[in-house]
Amino acid sequence: MADQVILLDKDISTFGTRARIALAEKGIKYEYKEQDLVNKSPLLLQMNPVHKKIPVLVHNDKPICESLVIVQYIDEVWNDKSPLLPSDPYERAQARFWADYIDKKIYDAWSKIWIPKGEELEAAKEEFIGILKVLEDELGDKPYFGGDKFGFVDIVLVSFHSWFYTYETHGNFSIESRLPKIGSWAKRCMEKETVSKSLCDEKVVYDFFAVTLRKKLGIE
Repeated sequence: MADQVILLDKDISTFGTRARIALAEKGIKYEYKEQDLVNKSPLLLQMNPVHKKIPVLVHNDKPICESLVIVQYIDEVWNDKSPLLPSDPYERAQARFWADYIDKKIYDAWSKIWIPKGEELEAAKEEFIGILKVLEDELGDKPYFGGDKFGFVDIVLVSFHSWFYTYETHGNFSIESRLPKIGSWAKRCMEKETVSKSLCDEKVVYDFFAVTLRKKLGIE
């Protein structure tokens, strides 16, 4: 009997993007179920009763929640193709460290970029650039964070790529001009169909920000 794989997700979701890329890297066929995050579906509430959030991977009726956990699960279950985490325990631990850094630092920093203008926005921009600079230093001259092969840390960071246009447009800055190695890495990732076809269009994300988030935050 073939595996039944369902992904509960939303197109603009940074975290859902990670699951989509990982599944694409492994060549896993799955059923995609777009979720309404305001009127949450009974299935989502059933499969993630604790956080009631996306993404949720449902594998043979068993739910797996939280994007980093999902990507690692995908890598462990379908381990015969395109390994995402290194086999060496130390390198694997380092990959998990940087994934944790990305989630804790970038997610916190991006929320501050919604500040409309002035010195606070400039400070938020510099904080965001500083976080990416730490990642750029870790990347160094390697094609990908794990070396020659696209992997776990790349998936975690590139999932924010669709939002970069919104950050840059709202904040009036260029990530590529400030961080050329990150810019080149992003282009390299986007050349992979597993990435480019998994990410939401950046203009769709920007429209969501302009219409939905700005109203929610009271920014006019």
